Amino acid sequence: MMGRFAHGLKGLAVLAAVTLLGGCQTIVPRSGPDPSVQTEAVVTAPVPVPVTTALPTDGGRHRIALLVPMSGTNSGIGQSLANASNMALLDARAQNIRITTYDTATGAKAAAEKAIADGNGLILGPLLSEDVIEAAGVALPRGVPIISFSNDIGAATGNVFILGHVPSQSVDRTIRHARSTGITRFAALLPEGVYGQRASSAMLTAVRASGGTVVATESYDRTNLSIKSAVQRLVAKGGYDAVLIADGGRVAVQAADMLRAAGDKSSRILGTELWTTEAAVTSTASLNGAWYAAVSDERYRQFATNYRTRFGSNPFRLSTLGYDSVLLTIRVARDWTPGQPFPVEKLYDNGGYLGLDGVFRFGRNGIAERALEVRQVGGGQTSTVSAAPGSFGN
Repeated sequence: MMGRFAHGLKGLAVLAAVTLLGGCQTIVPRSGPDPSVQTEAVVTAPVPVPVTTALPTDGGRHRIALLVPMSGTNSGIGQSLANASNMALLDARAQNIRITTYDTATGAKAAAEKAIADGNGLILGPLLSEDVIEAAGVALPRGVPIISFSNDIGAATGNVFILGHVPSQSVDRTIRHARSTGITRFAALLPEGVYGQRASSAMLTAVRASGGTVVATESYDRTNLSIKSAVQRLVAKGGYDAVLIADGGRVAVQAADMLRAAGDKSSRILGTELWTTEAAVTSTASLNGAWYAAVSDERYRQFATNYRTRFGSNPFRLSTLGYDSVLLTIRVARDWTPGQPFPVEKLYDNGGYLGLDGVFRFGRNGIAERALEVRQVGGGQTSTVSAAPGSFGN
């Protein structure tokens, strides 16, 4: 993992930087516009981003569609993604990019059809995996690639790229850290369903690859009785040094309390990236000492401060995906000839890119691989016990 490091990006500069680590090329805002890129910011004030119904003729700009939910139950995160995307345009001063927002809440297929009819050559989003599948059915036959905000690896087909934080990578990073400390015997509590299946697969792969042993796994259906029964079966089997609770903070708190009450007083509890934004994790004594892996918040804090200044509200944590996707597009657009298809091959680089969430790169499977840090819960907060690598080894 530890290859050549990207040089530090300080203060506000980090909010306009996606670095191609392989070539050490960084987009950083200048005192004026970069003559190689022309920029238009769609939003300059803390107001909702409009859903455009038609685009004017504009042959000098690359047209990019942002597909997010702008109405309905997920409109808050959709607005946050849209705001962050436009922040990236403003911060980077990239004037050859026009971003138009389309509401997926009224139908992802219809949004994609409208976006393509308007002449957009790349789609950023959607957020939900089912929307990604609908949009892909329209976009891919017409040669329009998608950089989605989903974390569902099953949606990565053809030229559909998954930029979201993939749960299996968090599990793998946590297991590898645990092995590095001498832990060899692992157990797991896994929810029924796709998430639990993928967490289980990631755990088995990581443990075996690192020379450890999976002693036992138990599944549950997220009811109190089912969780308690799974915990009791696991503790009765025993023989493990660490137990993965592959679920969100609410269930993790329940399961951890039940583990300790059932007689497991000393195993190291391991979690997933779902714990990142849940305060209950740090306020529960049973989770003291627990480890989980997530993207670093180092650059996010400065981004959040600037977001609040501009929009008067806090961003959703996932809004960084909108910001980084735009900066990635700007970087690749340097090699994008107007009137030609988006140069998908430029997205693949072994060195990777540096965004707000740290280093990432796309594999040939279209899934973003991320450099994650490992955090430890304790004292009402979390602390980093294993920093995220600053680059990828080639």
